[in-house]
Amino acid sequence: MFITDIRKEFYDVVVNQRVALLVSSEIDALCACKILQALFHCDQVQYTLVPVTGWQDLGTAFLEHKEQFRCFVLINCGANVDLLETLQPEEDSIFFICDTHRPVDVVNVYNDTQVKLMIKQDDDLGVPSYDDIFRDEEEEGGNDSGNESDGGSEPSGKRRRYDEGEVERRIERQRATREWEARRREILFDYEQYEYHGTSVSMHYILVMLKLAVWAIIGLTDQLVHDKITHMKYVTDIATLQRHVSRHNHRNEDEDNSLSIDCMRISFEYDLRLALYQHWSLFESICNSSYTSCNFKLWSMHGQKKLQEFLADMGLPLKQVKQKFNSMDMSVKENLREVIEESSNKYGMKDIRIQTFGVHFGFKNHFLASDVVHATAALLESTEKDDSPGDNFIKALDCLSRSNLERLHGGIDLAKKKLMAIQQTVASCICTNLILSQGPFLYCYLLEGTPDVKLFSKPMALTLLCKYLLKAFVRSTRNKRCKLLPLIIAAPMDVEKRTVIVLGIPPESETSDKKNFFGRAFEKAAESTSSRTLHDHFDTSIIELKMEDRTKFLDALITLLS
Repeated sequence: MFITDIRKEFYDVVVNQRVALLVSSEIDALCACKILQALFHCDQVQYTLVPVTGWQDLGTAFLEHKEQFRCFVLINCGANVDLLETLQPEEDSIFFICDTHRPVDVVNVYNDTQVKLMIKQDDDLGVPSYDDIFRDEEEEGGNDSGNESDGGSEPSGKRRRYDEGEVERRIERQRATREWEARRREILFDYEQYEYHGTSVSMHYILVMLKLAVWAIIGLTDQLVHDKITHMKYVTDIATLQRHVSRHNHRNEDEDNSLSIDCMRISFEYDLRLALYQHWSLFESICNSSYTSCNFKLWSMHGQKKLQEFLADMGLPLKQVKQKFNSMDMSVKENLREVIEESSNKYGMKDIRIQTFGVHFGFKNHFLASDVVHATAALLESTEKDDSPGDNFIKALDCLSRSNLERLHGGIDLAKKKLMAIQQTVASCICTNLILSQGPFLYCYLLEGTPDVKLFSKPMALTLLCKYLLKAFVRSTRNKRCKLLPLIIAAPMDVEKRTVIVLGIPPESETSDKKNFFGRAFEKAAESTSSRTLHDHFDTSIIELKMEDRTKFLDALITLLS
């Protein structure tokens, strides 16, 4: 059942309960979690926070806590499966689900007792009507038994005619039932065949407390950075956030209410699409940002030469460009964005600048929303130490707190290494022709000896690599047909268990609706070949597969999608 009034139907209900917060290991979910934590702290709500990385984790977490809690809040997980069937809860358990994963399971939508969906219905959900997919038992059974016993005392001729009429009616009912079931399968297939993402979960909670908009901004920016939503959807949602932030900032314009320089200020900005450039050198940021790297084709000598021409066109000395942004001369930094935009237009990068937000506190702390997203993602999927996913979750959550700047800077350093690893892997794959056309899709397999291959066993890092790789391939190939194909990438996941992580993304297109059909395709291919797969990730387009089954699984996909 959909919740229409989040304050009355959700917050006022949980504020007097002990709450179990089951939070997916994604940045948007972490931001929503920070907002809820702040609200719960204000109202002294007792809660237990449990990070979950997949369906198995979710099931285990529920089993461990179902005796102590009646109220469960699921953030960025649970909407796209029949939750009651999956968890088998007691009748007094209530689940509040705030999830961007689409499509929403129809059983969750029409359960009005235990499942409460905090999902924006302005999104084009396209949920089938109740009568098209559910029938009452009486309606299904009909009156198949008829009234045959009633005719026992009638003459045989009349009874025969009655029986013939009853048989015809029964056949007609069975035919209608078969037609209804066939139509139901068709409706559900159309509804469930594509996976996509809706409005950021952290945006749902800012209506409860506008002061927490900074986390909603980071949650929305996560969807942009990891290419989960269309550019139009991003622009629409950021305009909504801008209105909220402007309303909150308006009181600060009054001199009587002016804030200290140490207070946090959020500003709407039209900034550059260069990753971490304010915490890096401009040169390294240009080289390691997918937007500029793919436009210049920096994996080639010609691309490197083009980059040098671009820098010369801007009139920026190499010494300035290659040193840390903070150390650049003020005279250079003053009009840097305008200078870069002007030169970018000449080189076909007409949308080098994008609407975003910056956060300021003190004289030297300035972060763009994308900086925080990259830092949080790097901490969440860190492979540098033998920390558990739970430890990484807590570190990533800490980095979203203003009081823990050291953690945020540490995350930014990790993010730089991650972006360089992605750029180098993309260059290697393009130059060694590792991307192969398999007919209906492109395929790339990262070998075990690949540098930084451990990093790409993580879903978010692999997703960034896959998106970057497809953009680079489309820019570099001359084959027009290959430009329109989706990409499947596989990377070693667990060497001891001999498993690989497999991810599929839709074709690269400016008009793409970001809908992904690989989730259903992976299920059918695994089923038809009895491949040993694990569909544990909340995104159905990411699976774990046994190395020995890789060939037959791919063959089945080729057959299925041809």
